[in-house]
Amino acid sequence: MCLLDLSAAFDTNDHSILLTRFSSWFGIHDSILKWFKSYLSSRSFRVRCNNTFSSLYTSSCGVPQGSVLGPLLSSCTLPNEYTLISSLSLNHHLYADDTSLLFSFSPPSFNSSMTHLQNSLQRISSWMTANLLTLNSYKTEFVAYSFDSKSNLTKYTTPHKIHNSSLNNTHSTPNLGFIFDQHLTFSDQISTTSKVSYYHTRQYTASLHSSLT
Repeated sequence: MCLLDLSAAFDTNDHSILLTRFSSWFGIHDSILKWFKSYLSSRSFRVRCNNTFSSLYTSSCGVPQGSVLGPLLSSCTLPNEYTLISSLSLNHHLYADDTSLLFSFSPPSFNSSMTHLQNSLQRISSWMTANLLTLNSYKTEFVAYSFDSKSNLTKYTTPHKIHNSSLNNTHSTPNLGFIFDQHLTFSDQISTTSKVSYYHTRQYTASLHSSLT
């Protein structure tokens, strides 16, 4: 599984591209299209440093983060990416700006599979650049899963180059909040959940003791 990292994905969705795709790809016209244009346009921002503010600027890109529509609007810029990924013989899961590429291979074909992944990432990155998005190769991660608990996955953690930077091969990686490890034991997920549960239990116990005393 290869997890793609997009740099500031919610902040770089170009409004003109998004509105054009609403009409040409999704058949959204007239008053509904005007509503989306009104929702996205005329948003202003400024930067604060200590007590000093910059001038006010109007944003020509980006969708509101934390909104109900944010993930959906971000996904609407990517249908061509889905088509491209499918043409590269890769399975994929997508949610908002989170994209995971999935493919299987046998140990003897490891090198050729990695070459295919590298070439695929080059094409995906070029498509993103043409659509004013940026694939962050420094944070894009790859993890090889084995369904044989006795197999040696050491060679699958050798760094590989993507855009002159190393593709981060890891033993475990979070995907939509759930941690997957190489042997799919979910030990890292269980450990993390236990730590979080213990922390909140201590906080609750301390708060309860304070209220009783």
